[in-house]
Amino acid sequence: MRPGTAEEAAELLRVLGEEGRPVRPCGGGTKPWGPVLEGADVETGALDRILEHNVGDFTAVLEAGVRLADAQDAFAHHGQMLALDPALDGEATVGGVMATSDSGPLRHRYGSMRDLVVGVTVALSDGTLARSGGKVIKNVAGYDLAKLFTGSFGTLGLIVRVAVRLHPLPPATATAAGASDDPERLGAAARALAALPLEADCLDLDWRHGTGRLLVRFGSAAAGDQAATTVKRMGDLGLEGCAVLEDDDELWMAQRVHQRGDCVLKVSGRASDLPDVCRAAGAVVGRPALGLYWLSLPPDAGAVAAAREALLPRACTLLDAPEALRADAWAAPDPGALAVMARVKERFDPARIFRPGTFVGGI
Repeated sequence: MRPGTAEEAAELLRVLGEEGRPVRPCGGGTKPWGPVLEGADVETGALDRILEHNVGDFTAVLEAGVRLADAQDAFAHHGQMLALDPALDGEATVGGVMATSDSGPLRHRYGSMRDLVVGVTVALSDGTLARSGGKVIKNVAGYDLAKLFTGSFGTLGLIVRVAVRLHPLPPATATAAGASDDPERLGAAARALAALPLEADCLDLDWRHGTGRLLVRFGSAAAGDQAATTVKRMGDLGLEGCAVLEDDDELWMAQRVHQRGDCVLKVSGRASDLPDVCRAAGAVVGRPALGLYWLSLPPDAGAVAAAREALLPRACTLLDAPEALRADAWAAPDPGALAVMARVKERFDPARIFRPGTFVGGI
């Protein structure tokens, strides 16, 4: 089912709601995360238009089915970008990235999709088209549906249109890198670097096979000088092999790619969790300043359970994994938070057709 307009999507969902048919919202199909659900696929592939690009205001209005790669190409012609860089295979859509709250290394400076959306239109199971926000950055009127729907995994409604803020493309990039096989030293260095006024675009951890390194990327005309200064600070913090890498695109693409795999556990914690995270898995990508880590694990239930046990009480969400493991994708929620989420689900999906039973706590 591929509605061609927001109004068609709303009418389709009204009919499906009356019939009580479960619905799976689909973008590019690049992130099969969460428990498996048999239901009707409602695809956004025909909602693929860039409706507005306000170059002078650094904003744009996109339909949810626009491929993120296509949007970035269009913005780049004007020296601009949507500051999102998840691992892409070319098919990921703006709506899908928003629904899953997917992100990449640029999240260190620019935040996630919830920080970049200024307005959203969603279609609900009763046929309503709900809107919040607008097309300008300074907009505080109404309910903030954008933040609610970011990371909702298609369980509340169908995202059909998004207004986003843009940023300038950096004229040059450079990366400062420093290594250590001691997780404690890496963790202390990451916290120290995060506390400095570096104006870095990215601060990442790359840990594999018992050794790791911190990567700090700058995007500006003075990126090389900023990276050189940071390399000196890394040396003072006890890191080894410190160097400036100016041809760094492949390095950061690898960071994005390593967030995906056969079995990936996303950990939402604190900067101080870095040593424990490194001990819990052989391969880790992380945004240590934000307390976010992606652990690559063997695809079996025992390995996932052991990692979760080692990292308690941090929230651990299973992303890429075999279907049998994804039935237990979510961390156990706080009872109070679960009650609030259940009421939100009831309010926005009264027909209970959007991926029922597949979200946190079986919502």
